[in-house]
Amino acid sequence: MTAPRNKPLGQWEPLPYLVVLALAVAISLVRPENAPFAFWPLLVAVTAAAAWLVATLVRDGRSTRNPDRWGDLRTLDGVRVIDAPGKPRAVSGVVPVLDAQRHQSTIDLARIHGGMEQHAVLVPRASRWMSRRYRIGVQLVGGNRPHLAGFLHEAADDRWREVLDRLGEHGAYVRVPATIVGAERPYRVELDLSGLEAVAAEEA
Repeated sequence: MTAPRNKPLGQWEPLPYLVVLALAVAISLVRPENAPFAFWPLLVAVTAAAAWLVATLVRDGRSTRNPDRWGDLRTLDGVRVIDAPGKPRAVSGVVPVLDAQRHQSTIDLARIHGGMEQHAVLVPRASRWMSRRYRIGVQLVGGNRPHLAGFLHEAADDRWREVLDRLGEHGAYVRVPATIVGAERPYRVELDLSGLEAVAAEEA
């Protein structure tokens, strides 16, 4: 099965908000005394949409999924991690992590707990809030606690999406060598993906 590139519309986080907003605007334009046949059904729809929104917020607040619906790992406990061994930087080449500038605080925490040279877990079907696009999240695990650093570069995402998604469907995630680059903010994060070929061959 091909790995999906986008979330189903029903799982898109802003959808309940947009539905409530659209219905609220619609009902504000209708007077009950002038068009009761439209007002009362709209009122029922607004009430149902508001209940849907509240239920979504409660569900998200109580969820114990790991990773969560945005692809953030809460912990590595109970997670099957497959190590993809790296190579010396002189021969391996590196892949930059996208959006690292948005996650400087979490990268800094990972640096404090795990140093500049550590590992990152690759999490398929991750996303930004408000975005339907699935990406491969990069979770630094310095100190054994996950910290979101950003997302895999597009070219690497295209190459490894199917493999990582297939593993993720079975609760397995790949850990690769990672390097935090820079003496101070803004930090960059670079990954060594040279071991993914061996993981893909072994898991095929």
